[in-house]
Amino acid sequence: MMKSELTSKYIELLKASLLNELYIENEARILHTFINRLNGEFVNFNDYFNIGLSKPEVMGLLRDAKLNGDTITLLQKMADGTTREAHELRNLTELSHTMIGKKRLDHLQHCVETVLIENIPGDFIETGIWRGGACIFMRGILFAYGITDRTVWAADSFEGVPPPTWPEDAGFDISRDVLPVLAVPLEDVQQLFRRYGLLDDKVQFLKGWFRDSLPGAPIEKLSILRLDGDLYESTMTALVPLFDKVSRGGFVIVDDYGSCPPCKRAVDDFRAQRGIMDVLQVIDGQSVCWRKS
Repeated sequence: MMKSELTSKYIELLKASLLNELYIENEARILHTFINRLNGEFVNFNDYFNIGLSKPEVMGLLRDAKLNGDTITLLQKMADGTTREAHELRNLTELSHTMIGKKRLDHLQHCVETVLIENIPGDFIETGIWRGGACIFMRGILFAYGITDRTVWAADSFEGVPPPTWPEDAGFDISRDVLPVLAVPLEDVQQLFRRYGLLDDKVQFLKGWFRDSLPGAPIEKLSILRLDGDLYESTMTALVPLFDKVSRGGFVIVDDYGSCPPCKRAVDDFRAQRGIMDVLQVIDGQSVCWRKS
């Protein structure tokens, strides 16, 4: 597998587009507007002309979020001088096509290129795709290298995260009623694939709750299993039917291990139950992976 300069530049441009780095100044202007409105402050339109110079703290906040995949929570000043976190604005300020950040995209690229170089058999899957950014990225890498014999499986309810019903998820509710931004319709995701010119028969969508859609999915082998389900239930109901399909040398990537306690518990429980001793590699403050031995 040859990696040309053109291939490298395409993959890097794809990352930058998915992260909205190409138009980061416009995103900073939108954030600055929300901050002003939230706190009833005067809007100085001169600030918008060169936002990087006038509001370096906003640009810094954005750059850090795009590197690490962190969620930006704006602070509102209260009448008594205290501040509160305006979590509800997350539904309006999540503007990129992926939340996972550049560190995780770089690592995902490493995993994809490794299984291609080493000829580890199997398709790729992400369980919990949001707007589809990570799946678009995996499909884009395959396109860049001219690989036509692998499929990217995109599994999601397309209705957001399920309400917590398992005892392990008690008190951890990020369902549609709480975070509607996480509920992205299938048609919207497919349209985004089209914008990138990457919607074809090498992308297959699995719609539904994982407990229903994954056990009977027509997947033979996997070389990359990427889990992004947040909950104990969503993590466990993906691992149970899919882990045995991961080829030796394939990668299991867990997006929420460091940020969602129920997800971490599910992964730890599954590994303990199956006697998995493969070392967990830390990707960033939220994500880990292991390579199946």
